[in-house]
Amino acid sequence: MHANTVAVDLAKSVFQVAVADAHWRVVERHRLTRTQFERFFVNRAVGVVIMEACGSAHYWARRLVGLGIGVRLLPARYIRAYVKRNKTDAADAEAMLEAARCADIMPVKIKSVEQQALQALHRTRSLWMGTRTSRINALRGFCREFGISIAVGSRLGLEQISRLLADPQSDLPTLLRPPMSLLVAEVRLLEARITELERELSRLAKQSAACETLLSVPGIGLLTATAMVAATSGEVSHFKDARHFAAWFGLTPKEHSSGSTRHLGRISKRGDRYLRMLLTHGARAVLRAATVAKRMGRPLDQLRTWALTVQQRSCHNKATCALANKLARICYAVLRNHAPYDATRLNHKRSRVAFAMPT
Repeated sequence: MHANTVAVDLAKSVFQVAVADAHWRVVERHRLTRTQFERFFVNRAVGVVIMEACGSAHYWARRLVGLGIGVRLLPARYIRAYVKRNKTDAADAEAMLEAARCADIMPVKIKSVEQQALQALHRTRSLWMGTRTSRINALRGFCREFGISIAVGSRLGLEQISRLLADPQSDLPTLLRPPMSLLVAEVRLLEARITELERELSRLAKQSAACETLLSVPGIGLLTATAMVAATSGEVSHFKDARHFAAWFGLTPKEHSSGSTRHLGRISKRGDRYLRMLLTHGARAVLRAATVAKRMGRPLDQLRTWALTVQQRSCHNKATCALANKLARICYAVLRNHAPYDATRLNHKRSRVAFAMPT
């Protein structure tokens, strides 16, 4: 069989395959199990395989590339427009063939094993952080039910709750003390795990030239640098320009225009939500530090002066989003040029951990 293009609708155990000839006509349709799919390409001369950039897509892409077959991963949200009538696995596979013919749809870059492993570390940390927050909120709620007000802040609040549990004269009921003590111990264990994971991220960052370059940018710390390298592999050559890179994070405004009327709305919030959150928090920290420095009469560089000017003529949140967009563009520039933004900021960021444990 000498097929030019094969579209695959991936799933956990059932794979829908559509084989097209040189004129993009579907000549075969197959519904395969996982074992059958692994053997499907062994004795076939396939030009390119098209898949959605979804779960397990990067794994299968690496497997097929290893067989000498070209692979194109298309964004899943763009394929939906090509589905005819009802949505089925067969219709999705044929829609991929139609979407592949559109030159404006840019394929997703195939991630390496190291990239996906690094992203998994970040997802693990996010899960632990969410669990830690939920446990602390539960402890606060228990104390509030008995008229005990807990101070603002996770560290200060957790210390106060620990003192209340250690004090036999506090208003906490005896029945509730053992489970609350277990929750406090669970939070401490999660903090230790998060610290160890961040140390591993710091070790990996020292071995990556792209991470070292990104750490020189204001507002870009260990988490943002390693997450950005995990998402892009430290290469930005597949992005058209800096604005395209910022739009990939969802930090550019939505547009609703017609004729001579142009309307720009809020940021699109498309793309990687986790990276957008990290960039936004980094921009918020830079803006806060610039405000304090200006109040104390310290000199400001051009970037911080621009951010404060935007804040004065609009509002804090708009200035934060604008600065996050600017930071994304700076990240694009330093990765493209392989040159640091400010080398004096590296040493402090290399050793940063969220919950520093006493040595």
